[in-house]
Amino acid sequence: MTVFHLVQPVEGGVARVVTDLVRAQTAAGLRTVVACPRGGVLAEDARDAGAEVLPWRAGRAPGPGLAAEVLGAARLIRRIRPDVLHAHSAKAGLAGRLAVRGTLPTVFQPHAWSFDAVGGTTAALALRWERFGARWADRVLCVSEAERRAGESAGITADWSVVHNGVDLEHFRPGGPDPGQDKAAARAGLPLPAALRGDGPLAVCVGRLCQQKGQDVLLRAWREVLGTVPGARLALVGDGPDAERLRRTAPPGVLFAGAAADIRPWLRAADLVVLPSRWEGMALAPLEAMACGRPVLVSDVSGARESLPPGQGRHCLVPPEQPTALAKALGALLADLPLLEELGRQAQQHARTDLDVRRTTDAVTGLYHELLGRPAPGLRRGDPPPDGAGDTPKPLNQERNSR
Repeated sequence: MTVFHLVQPVEGGVARVVTDLVRAQTAAGLRTVVACPRGGVLAEDARDAGAEVLPWRAGRAPGPGLAAEVLGAARLIRRIRPDVLHAHSAKAGLAGRLAVRGTLPTVFQPHAWSFDAVGGTTAALALRWERFGARWADRVLCVSEAERRAGESAGITADWSVVHNGVDLEHFRPGGPDPGQDKAAARAGLPLPAALRGDGPLAVCVGRLCQQKGQDVLLRAWREVLGTVPGARLALVGDGPDAERLRRTAPPGVLFAGAAADIRPWLRAADLVVLPSRWEGMALAPLEAMACGRPVLVSDVSGARESLPPGQGRHCLVPPEQPTALAKALGALLADLPLLEELGRQAQQHARTDLDVRRTTDAVTGLYHELLGRPAPGLRRGDPPPDGAGDTPKPLNQERNSR
């Protein structure tokens, strides 16, 4: 089987999801091809994971270059002649579906809806396209039930599948058995300025510095947090288009750490990982933090509730775009280190039982076989069952509507 992944974002969560899929699918004997723009980390990472990588010229937003992007995608698809097209994110979903228009089994994975990311006329046009374009997707693949419900509520009629994001539990795990020693060792190896090397609790936000991730909301909240927990410290890990604006508005003492090739030391150094997003499908950074044994505080957007351990919503969810509510939750958590340690233990156990990326990749590959009418292969020899019990994977969590 040849799977053609058409991808526009070359950084961040989408790139990591595609790389994980490529690695697993290549190991399972599939031929994987990734077409994406130059730059970023995706091309190199996907190639290292076993994919053939082809350059595809495409920008993030629709515009006058769309016709050329569609033609470019169509040429690459004709050249490869894949069995399945898997289009990731809004732009690839737009160009890919226009390029094949139902002539090839097609999976569209929005990774958060495009109409949530924009406003006004642009949002209306994006929604209109998603309603129309669903007819050219054999399956719309969502990473959370909330993302699927949002699509349905917006009037998109599709054949749906839901497969939660997962993380590599061998890669993302605690650095040692004792959380206190683990944090101390991680902090000792990080380039922390003297002001952040004290004994106060450390909050870490990992994500692209952009409107979606909501760091501006966090910085507004942080001024109130310092009034409640004066010794608290905050590090923003990542880069992006809003970096300079955020630096100008940040309270004194906030560390802008920049992009990190390996975020594990930052996650392990944190008492709390916070992500105040405005919209998501199901963000990866909180899953990675929980796999490292760290508690998270996230805004209540798509996928957030489904990603948390049962019962943690009352501590670890806040309404989006509400700095005062975020400050109150941050202050309460950072002032209670025993509670943070207990939440971290629960988070690690939850990750081990529910967030294994192998469950994700096996389910997606099984979906391809289903669309092609082929029997899905069994588990790889020596692998534990994806659900942690029994001998076969859990069935896909699917909700379908007639198109």
